[in-house]
Amino acid sequence: MDTTIQGKPAKNGKMKHPPGLYLLFITEMWERYSYYGMRSILVLYLTAELFSGGLGMDQGKALQLYGIYTGLVYFTPLIGGYLTDKFIGLRTAITIGGITMAVGDFTLFAIQEQWGLYIGLLLLIIGNGFFKPNISTLVGELYSKNDKRKDSAFTIFYMGINLGGLISPLVAGLLYANIFYTNTGGVPVYGFKYAFLASSIGMIIGQVTFNLLSKKYLGDIGRTPSSNRVTPTVKGKAKPLTKIEKQRTAVILILAVFTVTFWAGFEQAGASFTLYTRDFLDRTVFGYEVPVSFFQSLNPLFVLLLAPIVSAIWLKLARSKRGDFAIPTKMAFGLILLGVGFMVMVPAVLMTGSDEGNVAVKATMLFMVVTYFFHTLGELCLSPIGLSLVSKMSPVKIASLLMGVWFLSNAAANYLAGQVAALTTSAGYLEIFMYLGFAALGLGIILLLLSKKLQKLMHLEEFDDDHVAKQMNE
Repeated sequence: MDTTIQGKPAKNGKMKHPPGLYLLFITEMWERYSYYGMRSILVLYLTAELFSGGLGMDQGKALQLYGIYTGLVYFTPLIGGYLTDKFIGLRTAITIGGITMAVGDFTLFAIQEQWGLYIGLLLLIIGNGFFKPNISTLVGELYSKNDKRKDSAFTIFYMGINLGGLISPLVAGLLYANIFYTNTGGVPVYGFKYAFLASSIGMIIGQVTFNLLSKKYLGDIGRTPSSNRVTPTVKGKAKPLTKIEKQRTAVILILAVFTVTFWAGFEQAGASFTLYTRDFLDRTVFGYEVPVSFFQSLNPLFVLLLAPIVSAIWLKLARSKRGDFAIPTKMAFGLILLGVGFMVMVPAVLMTGSDEGNVAVKATMLFMVVTYFFHTLGELCLSPIGLSLVSKMSPVKIASLLMGVWFLSNAAANYLAGQVAALTTSAGYLEIFMYLGFAALGLGIILLLLSKKLQKLMHLEEFDDDHVAKQMNE
């Protein structure tokens, strides 16, 4: 049976986090390094000419493929979560997923043809299905259900995600656009494949670290399937969900629907934002042309800078007389901030137009920087809180499955992101950015109106430790 490894008391009397959290932090950091490094150049690789080291795809087709790939990346965790709950342990699933993704990235490096692309992407999709939901669930397994440190643990874990996301686009940009870039007779050749190799190496480093240290720092946690830890009834069947568990599950599903719009807009970072940055922004700084992939480091950089500030605000509100905002309210703020970010891009598109072949004036990079700033604030109001919510409110026997369902909303959103981005080739950037902005603002207001009702269905008062109920809103 799995057991929880508790942290040791610090000198000031507070409980430290268990060392297993930092092992998972490092493992997730390398996986996100692998994913975001590859994602930051995927559309650029697809649309670059064959003689320039790309695959020469039409922009619309490339954006649609991007949406299908990223959508499936977030769909397979539903299957991986189910298989893990029923048949294999969390740690085994993480290892299977990590190795498969490392092979997928290496395939993209080794085979610079469309069939190699599809094999590599398929391996990445399958591997992510085993890895993504289960490492998030394993973080929750380090703590008891009502442990006051759980919110803080997920914040630390989320920092690992963004540290990997910060470094990898910078490394990818230096590799494809600088170190392995050549220009012979006016023909540019980019080193995309070396960025894919770097992603594979990062994934391997993470897996070696995880497997060497997991026995020492995780003990028996995550070794057995979750279904083995469910107490059966006299007839040998699993105990059915209670009314409160069903209502909490319903809240998770409802909020997952709202997150679809958020991520459909947010994931324009790797799709329409990438191409708009390449074609319509002045990227020259003191004579140096900033690689397009560098811009995808803005989001994780802002997360690392702003996360402590946002966390401090939630904590200060929680200690105040009125108390902190409800979780659905915070998520509504996330949608509204996303909408504001898209509105920032409207004057930029009015200035540049949407025809990359006829750009009279290029817009300053500051438009994109400010947009990423607002989108990051929105993310901090929605994403880490959502992970903690699913971990706390999911019934034990379907914990990984519900984590997979949570990522399923990302699957739908990423698929939609690609399809919407593809519309920029016909409708133009102005219309798409405005529609996404208005949709985010409108749904954010609707979620604000539903917040109190959803808060009741969460039954915070039913938690054993009254303080935990307060922590839920931090």
